[in-house]
Amino acid sequence: MNILESLNHPEKYWKIFLKWSLLGALMGGIGGFLGAFFHHALHFVTELRAENPWLILLLPVGGLASVGIYRLFKLRNNRGTNEIIDAILNGDSVNPLIAPVIFLATATTHLFGGSAGREGAALQLGGSVGSKLAKLLRLNENERTVLIMAGMSAVFAGLFGTPLTATFFCMEFASVGTVFSPALLPCYLAAFMANRVSASMGVHAEVFPLNKVLDFTFTVNWQVLVLAAAVGLLGILMCWFLHQAEHFAAKRIPNAWGRIALGGVLITVMTMLVGDHRYNGAGMDMALKAVGGEADWYDFLLKLLFTAVTLSAGFKGGEIVPTFCIGATFGCLIGNLIGLDPGIAAALGLVGLFCCVTNSPMASIMLSIEMFGSANVYIFAFVCVIAFVLSGNWGLYASQIIQFSKSRLVKRRYDTMGTPKD
Repeated sequence: MNILESLNHPEKYWKIFLKWSLLGALMGGIGGFLGAFFHHALHFVTELRAENPWLILLLPVGGLASVGIYRLFKLRNNRGTNEIIDAILNGDSVNPLIAPVIFLATATTHLFGGSAGREGAALQLGGSVGSKLAKLLRLNENERTVLIMAGMSAVFAGLFGTPLTATFFCMEFASVGTVFSPALLPCYLAAFMANRVSASMGVHAEVFPLNKVLDFTFTVNWQVLVLAAAVGLLGILMCWFLHQAEHFAAKRIPNAWGRIALGGVLITVMTMLVGDHRYNGAGMDMALKAVGGEADWYDFLLKLLFTAVTLSAGFKGGEIVPTFCIGATFGCLIGNLIGLDPGIAAALGLVGLFCCVTNSPMASIMLSIEMFGSANVYIFAFVCVIAFVLSGNWGLYASQIIQFSKSRLVKRRYDTMGTPKD
């Protein structure tokens, strides 16, 4: 369509604008409520566990309950966030039963001390609700895909209070190398509406502006380059380790009941050996301490181990908040080693590792602004760019495709293990 056609038929674009504005706002209202309710539920069970440390002893029982919930709702073959990615890439619908099931299973993981996040549940909640709403409104396949993405953005923003990150993350993480721009308007409106709704229900973003501004000096450039390269390598190690742990556990213990019970026992024993509960739960408290300059050199390794055991056993939740913890504590360590401010290095590690394992550089830069302010945005962008390239075609999500390989200037579909798909 040329410019004259566009000017002569403006009603076409206004209809699209109004339609998706309404759908985005509607999805945002629903997603904001769900995100806030989910936030308060997880906060409640986390506080309950903190007040009753003995609940860790019931983690194997909680795991068995999670498996039972999935079997009860006939979701034994559910693939979590990967199933939502498949729905986006293939235009499939999402089972609406995923929403209540992932809610209960994630709350169970957090109540009894599994090392998992909550973003996986947020994406599945939003995706399933968006798919159900698309069915009720009788939208076509392409429109359903857009509404699924808007639903994901809404619940993500409602839960974390980061609407810009939610907007770009849901448009770029399924197919790396592309941004699904048709979803920009509904994702943006859904995320910001959800953020307003959840804020009115007492959910606020965890914002930690950095007091120090780094200048682009020669010394700082080299320090940040070393940190970014180290984070890129950690991203490869983390993805490889989590994938290997999942495959090993499934192969050695194919029975889901036995696998999750044994995983619960292992986490319980590991917690007792450590002597405290800092590696249980999502790990955001540890991440924030690292941004304050406090972290032991082994924190990132133990958090990675706890998370790998938890997720490979079959507990539900997500990997992103543990990724924040691992990246922040690792960044703090590297900062101390190379003479970079450990707090800033921790913040750079948090954002950089998120970029590596999700393959979402634009969302990562937005995350740095929403969490740490805009003063050091160029440094954060530098870390994201370097770490993104050096981490190769690895990622947390098996269904994610690398539409454009980072090492080739040609279009080709890869999985997140770096293997061509065609």
